[in-house]
Amino acid sequence: MRPTRLTSLLLLPLLSVLAALLPVTLSAKPGPVRNGAVVVELVALEPAVAPGQVLHVALKMMHDEHWHSYWINPGTGYATSLTWKLPPGFKAGDIAWPTPHLITGPTGKITGLGYEGENLLYVDITAPAGLTPGGTVTLQAGVEWLMCLDNCTPGEATVELTLPVQAGPARPRPGTDFLFVRHQARLPLTTPAWKFTATSQGPKLTLHLSPTRPALPAPTGLHFFDRDGVLDYAAPQAQRREAGGIALDLILADGKAAPARLIGVLASASGWNGSGLYGGLTVDSAVTPETPAAPAASPAASATPPDARATTPAGPAAPPAARTPPRSNLTGTLVLAVVGGLILNLMPCVFPVLGIKILGFVNQSGQDRARVVQHGLVFALGVLLSFWALAGLLLVLRAGGAQLGWGFQLQSPVFVYGMASFLLIFALNLSGLFEVGLSATGAGASLQRQDGLAGSFFTGALATLVATPCSAPFLAPALGAALALSAFESLLVFTAIAAGLALPYLLLSIFPQAIRLLPRPGAWMETFKQLMAFPLYATVGWLLWVLAGQTQGDDNALLLIVFGFVLTALAAWVYGRFGQAHGRPARQRFGVAAAVLLFAAGLATGWPKAPEAVPAHGGTAPYQVTWEKWSPEAIAAAQAAGKFVYVDFTARWCATCQTNKATVFHHDAVLAELARRKVVLLRADWTNKDPLITAELARWGRSAVPFDLIYAPGRPDPVQLPELLTPAKVLAGFAQAAP
Repeated sequence: MRPTRLTSLLLLPLLSVLAALLPVTLSAKPGPVRNGAVVVELVALEPAVAPGQVLHVALKMMHDEHWHSYWINPGTGYATSLTWKLPPGFKAGDIAWPTPHLITGPTGKITGLGYEGENLLYVDITAPAGLTPGGTVTLQAGVEWLMCLDNCTPGEATVELTLPVQAGPARPRPGTDFLFVRHQARLPLTTPAWKFTATSQGPKLTLHLSPTRPALPAPTGLHFFDRDGVLDYAAPQAQRREAGGIALDLILADGKAAPARLIGVLASASGWNGSGLYGGLTVDSAVTPETPAAPAASPAASATPPDARATTPAGPAAPPAARTPPRSNLTGTLVLAVVGGLILNLMPCVFPVLGIKILGFVNQSGQDRARVVQHGLVFALGVLLSFWALAGLLLVLRAGGAQLGWGFQLQSPVFVYGMASFLLIFALNLSGLFEVGLSATGAGASLQRQDGLAGSFFTGALATLVATPCSAPFLAPALGAALALSAFESLLVFTAIAAGLALPYLLLSIFPQAIRLLPRPGAWMETFKQLMAFPLYATVGWLLWVLAGQTQGDDNALLLIVFGFVLTALAAWVYGRFGQAHGRPARQRFGVAAAVLLFAAGLATGWPKAPEAVPAHGGTAPYQVTWEKWSPEAIAAAQAAGKFVYVDFTARWCATCQTNKATVFHHDAVLAELARRKVVLLRADWTNKDPLITAELARWGRSAVPFDLIYAPGRPDPVQLPELLTPAKVLAGFAQAAP
């Protein structure tokens, strides 16, 4: 029977898996293996292995010219990984990574951290003490890497090395020892000749280094590569001298908090032994929050050495400086503000007033050209003063908000969420989901009955109010500017909007015959209004992207924000569908009440919340639910420090995983247990392909997530939790794991 199309489609995943496995199975062979632009080979310093001996092995990678692969913290891309298949009793250590270098793209922009040319990744493999001399052993490793030039291609191969087993320790083989020695200088040094300390202040870290011995040459061309990815890898690092040594200024990556320890490699272009060799130095330093120095009261005070600040009383400590949002181009902002003011005149409730007011000027002046111009100027003054009053009101509100601790508003998730909701509502208004300001046209039409210059001034002031209800979407960016810019810049923005709104009136008062050139009101205005909604939707999307960075410590926060926006949009639809049912008061009241409730539900759902915290066991310090990146090394380090470890294998596309987190890690009893045991939380995020996580899941006989483990200090075997978690199951897991 011929296979149907459906059968073929069902077989495709199986065939894909088999196709992926075939290269791994067939390419396992000794010697070099080429895949794409990289040749990989497993090499050993010793020609044989002895019982209990530590064998010095390395993965040799030879890159084609200009191609590169990545370090343990790649910056972009992913690091090279090794999955070992060793004889029974053999144990492989972690990769010892050579000092990397900055990788730049075709445009000169830094694109990652890694290696080019020939490179060795070192691994120590320990043979079992009971190994019987004679015969051979085969060491095999699956290798995965990412190789890049202008584009990137994943690479994989299986390499193996067969060595004889002998009774006594083996000496290095000729030629191989030179290869290892030649690359040994690229491994970071660990030396007491240099002392490291690290401080943090706002988005900046500072690495301080000082020599512990006199006459050490000062290193040049410093660059710090952090292991854990907490720094902006592409940001410049300023090197400067300070009392007793050198300081290197580092910038945190967006959304990253200052780490408890700064771990990585400090590279020097001049080397650390004065000969240009040994270009990397291992750094592992605690990070201490830095208290800004108080303003100097006198020249003598300003001469206080930097190291004395920690011991010199300086009054109450000032809070760390907040990171100032990037400043926009003020000239461009003002141009856009003028354009926005001009667009206000095209709104349905404003545009019909345009010709009416110019005709009113003409009628009031008795066709006197100078009088018409005078009325136009007074009208523009009314518009201008009204916008200044609006700007002043918003600046007062901003000052009140600053006193409440808003600080830099765009750094506040609450402010960004409120602004995004505000813009979303008015974008939906422009799209026609509901209408506001429909009576404003009538109010504008009655303004032309005012007499004299006072009437024209009053008309200009009221024109601002007429424009505001149905053109509020275009005033929303001005509101954002008033809350984010300085007071003077905010005033300039509102002045530009007023100039844009008043300009057509002023020009038509000077050239009244130009009224004939204006397009007549019609259906095109509704189309134009709906088109103007899409820039606002784009702005909402940008603010959502900002929120994604500000809430990345909480996996559920962004999802709740999106749901909050959905409820807000539903509230706008209910208001437009039922709340504006003219002539049916009961239906209107129902629509307004339902819209208010839905809008409140949307705010409650999406409103950014502070991280969950409970008092730490035995004290008042709060326990923050903070996830760190999983790795076998992180588990070992936490257990060595005597801590419990909770490992969560998860993925964003796993609905059960999200349910587990929402059920467990917001429960008071679980939070209290985490605080009491001072648990280290590690997350293995399988959202994207990760060979290390895949291998770890396979080690436990798993091929899917969720999968959760609890490690107790001093116990190598963890407690495995079931797929569907409850607070009781997690608490029972801790009780079972406890020694």
